[in-house]
Amino acid sequence: MAKIESHEAATDCQILHPDIVDYVRERLPETSVSLHLANLFKLFADQTRIRLLQCLLTHEMCVCDIAATLGVTKSAVSHHLQALKLSNIVRFRREGQVIFYSLADEHVEKIVSMGLEHILEPAS
Repeated sequence: MAKIESHEAATDCQILHPDIVDYVRERLPETSVSLHLANLFKLFADQTRIRLLQCLLTHEMCVCDIAATLGVTKSAVSHHLQALKLSNIVRFRREGQVIFYSLADEHVEKIVSMGLEHILEPAS
């Protein structure tokens, strides 16, 4: 397939500010990066996962304690943790036979914290 050279080839709009369009296009990440980001946000689109992440934002916890805190089954918590682990959103450490989960890093902490801050601030 030939590379599209025209600014307007894939749109029904006339470009009013081609310099801005070019500037932004040069800085947009690859489509695959955008897809990966969309998939990351899909993981945050489940109420149980969000509540689980809010628990871990407060303190590291084991599966049973998370289940008791949220009032859901151990199986449900394990299922959600598996998805979050595969996407590097949570990490774990073993202490004897107990596995403790925590948020993977400060980026995840910021995403959860900033999301909460955004929805709790009064509307303008």
